[in-house]
Amino acid sequence: MLQVALAGKPNAGKSTFFQAATMAEVDVGDYPFTTIDANRGVSYVRTECPCLDREARCGDEHCREGKRYVPVELLDVAGLVPGAHEGKGLGNQFLDALTDADVILNVVDAAGATDAEGEPVEVGSHDPVEDVDFVEREMDLWLASIVERNWETVERQSRSPDFDVDEALTEVLTGVGATAADVAHVLRVLDYPADPLQWGTDHREALAEAIRARTKPIVVVANKADIAPPENVERLREAADRVVPATADGELALRRAAEAGVVDYDPGDEDFEIVADVSDAQREGLETIRSVLEEFGGTGVQGALDAAVYDVLDRITVYPVQNETKWTDGQGNVLPDAHLLPREATPPDLAYAVHSDIGEGYLHAVDARSGRRIGEDHELAEGDVIKIVSTAT
Repeated sequence: MLQVALAGKPNAGKSTFFQAATMAEVDVGDYPFTTIDANRGVSYVRTECPCLDREARCGDEHCREGKRYVPVELLDVAGLVPGAHEGKGLGNQFLDALTDADVILNVVDAAGATDAEGEPVEVGSHDPVEDVDFVEREMDLWLASIVERNWETVERQSRSPDFDVDEALTEVLTGVGATAADVAHVLRVLDYPADPLQWGTDHREALAEAIRARTKPIVVVANKADIAPPENVERLREAADRVVPATADGELALRRAAEAGVVDYDPGDEDFEIVADVSDAQREGLETIRSVLEEFGGTGVQGALDAAVYDVLDRITVYPVQNETKWTDGQGNVLPDAHLLPREATPPDLAYAVHSDIGEGYLHAVDARSGRRIGEDHELAEGDVIKIVSTAT
C-alpha cells in the first residue's frame, strides 16, 4: 500500500488533517508536539469507478455512486522544528519515520498564526513561506547526514578495482527508500568527482537533495486557508510547485456531521446538503464551511491526497477481475479490488500487485471492456478492468 506522510512544524494542523482523512481518534491540541508517537491509519484517494460505464453501480463498500475510494496508508509524525536533522525537538524520530514514505504532504499554517517553533502567535505575523523552505531543507540535511555517516565505507570500497559508485551509493540509500534506478538517475544529472575521496560536503548535500526530491516528493497543504490572509495562499503558490489550499477543521466537521446523519457529504465533494434539523448556530457553522468549499472547490483534504498520489506519483487505478463479462471476482462481487500502479504499468505488473504467485504464473490478460486479449507489454490506463489468467488461479 502506498504511504503518504504528513510533515510540517508543530501545531500546523497535521493531526487534525490525519483525523479528518482517517476518522481515527488522535490527540489534537494547540501546543507543540501534540503528536509524539507516529499515528498510522488508512485514508483514501478518490477517482471515478468503472461501474459508471455500466447500468448499475457496483455496490462495493469503497464506491459511493461511482465515487471510488482507493486505500493508502497515512502517517502523521511529530512536528518538525528548525535543527531537526541535528536532533532538536523530536527531529530524529520525525525524520526516521519518513523512511518508507512515497510522498510527503507538508502541512503549512497558511494563516501565519504559529511561529517557526509551532507556538501560537497573532494571525498573519509569521511568514508561512518560510515553513515550506525549512521542511525541505531539514529533510535534505537529514539525508545528507546519513550519506556523511556512511561515506567512510564508500571511500574504503572505492579502493577496490571493481568499485561501482552506483552500487555503493545504492547500498547507503536503500534504507531511505531509494532504489538502484533512483541512484542511477540522480548520478546521471549530478556533477561530481569520480573519486569518492574528492567529494566534499557540497557534493554529498547535492546528492541528498536530489535523492529526496526523487524519492520523497512534496505537496504543500496550505492549511487554515479559511482564516488566512488571501495573499498568504497566493505567495505559497508562488513558492512551491504544488500547493493545495485546505481547511482540515472544516473537513473534520463535515465528516462528523455526515456520520451523524446531519449532512449528505462524501470526501472530496465541492458541496453538501443539510438533511436533518439543525440549530441556527449549527446552520451558521455549516454555511461558513460551505463558503470555504465554494472558494477553494472543496476542503482540500481529499484534494491534497489525490494530488499527491495521482498527480505527483502519477499513479493509475486498475481493477483486476476473474469474470471479464460480469466484472466480478470468484464470489460474484463486482469490481471488489482496485490497485494503484505506476503509469506505464503492464498486465504482468498488475498480476504481481495482486499476488506474487499470480505474477509468477502469469499467462495472459484480457481487457474486460473489449473482451480482447492484450499483450504483456500493453500499457494499462486509469480505470482499466483486467482479467489476469495465471497458472496460480
